[in-house]
Order: sequence, then C-alpha cells, then structure tokens
Amino acid sequence: MKIRYYIDPETEQPHIYNHGVNEYEVEDVLRKPGEDRPDREGSRVSIGRTKNGRYLRVIYVPDKEKIKMTSQSKFPTGWDEKRVKRVLQHYESQSEDEAVAEDEAAYEDTNQTFMEIPNELIPVVRELIAKKTELTPNV
Repeated sequence: MKIRYYIDPETEQPHIYNHGVNEYEVEDVLRKPGEDRPDREGSRVSIGRTKNGRYLRVIYVPDKEKIKMTSQSKFPTGWDEKRVKRVLQHYESQSEDEAVAEDEAAYEDTNQTFMEIPNELIPVVRELIAKKTELTPNV
C-alpha cells in the first residue's frame, strides 16, 4: 500500500504528527478498517484499531491514479492546498462529541451500506470506489 501524507507547510512534516499519530498507525487502520465511508469533498473516513490497540479516525483521499514515486505530484488529481485545508479545518474544529455524532449519522444514511468484507479485498474495493467516484463525482 502506497500512502502519500499531507505535509504541513509550517512544520514540513506529515500532518498526522500534529495529532500524535505515526505512519504505522495510519497503515494499520487503512489495512483493516472497522469502518470506511465517504465524507466531505471526496474524502473518506476510516475508523479502526492499530496493532497497539489504539482507535483512530483516519481521513484520506483515494488516489485515482497509480502513484509513480519518481514523478509524484503533491496532491491527488482534483485536489489542491485550498481543498485540503477546507477538509482539515472541518475535522480539526470538531469536538469529540461532534465527531462521534457525525460518525453515528453515517450509519443512519440510507444512501450507503456498511458491510463486512475480507481484509484482502479492501484494496480492490477501494479501487472500485475510486473508479465509481471518478465516473460519478457526486457519489
């Protein structure tokens, strides 16, 4: 799994460090999420547990293109600094209660279904979702 982290312009470090989270924890959650759902402006939310037992909410953007390590752009197609900052501002301004309420509301949304899938199929399902979103951007 190739993951591109947003680099905070002020610290020049991955933004996740601002939250006391490391790359291994993000990878744990993305490899085996308890929940993975669509959210703001094409971003997605994965909620899961790290190998050390810590529960995390990871906000990410599926990349529609294969990332080439030699010519990797800063953002996924259709994303720029302004869009990233809007999404970050939303989540960083939330209280814990607001975050929980948003997650609970996702379960009530009749436009999506939560289902259990084998872990080895997660990358395939994410790729299908990215392709579907590319064809119908409002999904």
